[in-house]
Amino acid sequence: MSPPSLPPRIAVVIPSYRVCGHVLDVIARIGPEVASIYVVDDACPDGSGELVRRECHDPRVTVLTHGINQGVGAATLTGMRRATEEGATVVVKIDGDGQMDPALLPRIVRPILEGEADYAKGNRFHDLDRLREMPTVRLIGNAALSFFSKLSSGYWNVFDPTNGYVAIHGDVLMELPHDKIAHRYFFESDMLFRLNLARAVVVDVPMTARYRDETSNLRIGEEIPRFLVAHLRNLLKRLFYSYILRDVSIASIYLLLAFLLLPTGGLLGVAGWSWNAAHGVPATAGTVMLAGLPVILGVQFLVAFLAYDTGAVPQRPIHKRLRPLPLPDAPLRTPSGTDVKKATDPQSGENLPNTLVDGA
Repeated sequence: MSPPSLPPRIAVVIPSYRVCGHVLDVIARIGPEVASIYVVDDACPDGSGELVRRECHDPRVTVLTHGINQGVGAATLTGMRRATEEGATVVVKIDGDGQMDPALLPRIVRPILEGEADYAKGNRFHDLDRLREMPTVRLIGNAALSFFSKLSSGYWNVFDPTNGYVAIHGDVLMELPHDKIAHRYFFESDMLFRLNLARAVVVDVPMTARYRDETSNLRIGEEIPRFLVAHLRNLLKRLFYSYILRDVSIASIYLLLAFLLLPTGGLLGVAGWSWNAAHGVPATAGTVMLAGLPVILGVQFLVAFLAYDTGAVPQRPIHKRLRPLPLPDAPLRTPSGTDVKKATDPQSGENLPNTLVDGA
């Protein structure tokens, strides 16, 4: 008989950097369903970690401190590792700036606790009427980054990849390569890439964000080029790992043909146009088709690959398969093939050591 399952233990991680004006209020609004709270002071110049130690008397709170600033991703991973080491079933990340409502936490963790997902994240774009509250620059930037994230991560079913209100099953978290996950603002997008390689199920949870007097530490002009480069790197890695190294399918052939035909057609077109322009002669129909046909076929193969890729989003949660299944003791057999069973104490019902009786 398998031992009775323990109730799920939920932990919250709050990366803390220049959030002294909001972090205490965030902690105060976290409900009793949370067993432990980890505030990670990422070398905050305002001393937010020390503020929590001094002013917060919630026994669930543990303050962790980085000696040097490592980024929001590194701070989150520090807290998540500690939470899983101390037995958390589900770990939730909530920013300390007050934009994320702790009252939404039961909604965020529900898909994981019900066995429907390994990772859940907020989606601020679900309610179209509330989008007016989002700053225009942030709205446009998130929409663009969402498309690039779909390409690089392979999760075509999720949106708002930079949303930091996330929850993950503890067993899945321990399967990820923590040292390879981005430590700064690309953290949430890189998590999606790593989760896809692990074939974890990710779902969106509708939510609203509150924009008040908080100040963002994100420098958009500096980070967007880094985001684009990182998305391109992850896209190439995902295509290689998923369609060449770990598996070869019809989609691998579509992708290979698209990569061969599109550049070939483009190069032939440029070469033909350059030659005709230099000699002052019009291009013949054959020259045009020689360049156009590979491009047309390449586009068709690319569309076929994208259709396959969008249908390959993980659907079966992996956290159920990561823990060993309790199995009953196998029956013992004598050299002659007769089944035997262990002798039991008539009073306690427990097995007696090194004592067997004939099962017949």
